[in-house]
Amino acid sequence: MPLAVINGVPLYFEQTGRGRRPLVLVHGSWVSGASWAPIVPRLAATFDVVTYDRRGHSRSTAVAGQGSVHEDVGDLAALIESLVLGPALIVGNSFGASIALRLAATRPDLVAGIVAHEPSAFALLAEDRSSARLRDVAARAIAAVVNRIRHGDAEGAARLFTETVALGPGAWQQLSDADRRILIDNAMTFLDEYSDPDALDLDVDALARISRPCLLTTGDCSPPLFAPVARTIVAAIPDANMHVCEGSGHIPHATDPESFAAVVAQFASGPTPGADSRLRTSIRRNRTPSHFERTSSSSARA
Repeated sequence: MPLAVINGVPLYFEQTGRGRRPLVLVHGSWVSGASWAPIVPRLAATFDVVTYDRRGHSRSTAVAGQGSVHEDVGDLAALIESLVLGPALIVGNSFGASIALRLAATRPDLVAGIVAHEPSAFALLAEDRSSARLRDVAARAIAAVVNRIRHGDAEGAARLFTETVALGPGAWQQLSDADRRILIDNAMTFLDEYSDPDALDLDVDALARISRPCLLTTGDCSPPLFAPVARTIVAAIPDANMHVCEGSGHIPHATDPESFAAVVAQFASGPTPGADSRLRTSIRRNRTPSHFERTSSSSARA
């Protein structure tokens, strides 16, 4: 089992691919590096792909005491350095997207570019009156999830998070037994993130100092609070664009890996997808959305 001791913590990682360009995939809350499995084969011919389990998640070691998003950023930096990857393209999902953006602001020497899908930096909207109702709904949903974790109901918390925060009603039943087990096993990591006062925030001044190209992506079937967060981040970063993944939700690398891989590959080759209408056309699919995506869309409109 490949383990790297990063900042004193054994982290599980996998390195796959024939390409010379390093690409690091940073997973979000509740899950592990295994969540990227559908997209890795589509990127391995072009990139040297690294996936890993963040500290405390699945196959990586948990550390006693309150964790911090700053530790996650430090781990990502040290992993890139330990594997001698050099400046890497970083793709992050949700909380992992926030980690990637923080790395770009603090260690630009390690970053070639960022693709950030729906960062969970909801604190950026604290003064945005137009999103007040959505923030209240999300805050109540997250509080209910945390309450279940604190009372020892990891499965109930995982189901509630999946259906009221991340994906939408009915989505839990669409997950495989293995995916549900990963969510249940990682429930305590979400409690740790929730208890970190910096977890859902980003420093706008730090974002403005990011010197690497960034692409913020959202899904048009995602819960509605993610898009205004992404727009706020795009407005802050000098070289940033935004791209809407049509027919996708909060985890496009799982629900539509071919299309999301195309977004990543074209961003890496330039010009950015946000500036190129050909990519938007190429990934538009004439298909009926899956139940996974339909339920996410219904939740977003509620």
